[in-house]
Amino acid sequence: MPTLIVLRHAKAVAGFGTADIDRVLNDRGRRDAAAAGDWLRANDLVPGHVLCSPAARTRETLDLLAAGAGVSYEPGIYAGDPDGLLTLVNEAPDDAGTLLLVGHNPSVHQFVHDLTGEAPDAFPTCALAVIDLPGAWDGVRPGLGTLRTVRTPKD
Repeated sequence: MPTLIVLRHAKAVAGFGTADIDRVLNDRGRRDAAAAGDWLRANDLVPGHVLCSPAARTRETLDLLAAGAGVSYEPGIYAGDPDGLLTLVNEAPDDAGTLLLVGHNPSVHQFVHDLTGEAPDAFPTCALAVIDLPGAWDGVRPGLGTLRTVRTPKD
C-alpha cells in the first residue's frame, strides 16, 4: 500500500523586496523543518522519492528534512493547482513505496482534502499529512486515500 506524505514548506521570511520564489526560511522554519524530519524518521516514514516545488523555501525545507531520497523539482507544484499535484503523484516511480510532496498552501491543503475527503481546518507552515493509498501511484484518484495522521509543528 503506497504512502503519500504531503508537506507544506516551513515558515519563510516575509520577503519584502524579494521575488516570492526566492524567499528562504526564517529561524523558526529551519527548526520546524528539522523537527519534521526527525518525526518522519522516528515514525519510519522515509520517502523513496520526493516531489518538490522549485521555490527556495521548499528546497530548504527538504534539505533540512534530510530525506535522502531521489528528488524531482516540479514547477507545477509552485503553480498551485491541486489537479496538477494529482498528475505528478500519478507519474511517481512505481518503486517509491513512500512518496513525499513538498509544496505550498492553499493547494496542498486542498489536495489532502481531495484525496481523503477530510483535512484539518488549518494547514500551517510545516504541517504534514500522511495518507494511505490503495494500489499503485498511477491509480490514485480523489477520495481513495485514508488520512492516517496530520502533524503540525505545535504537536
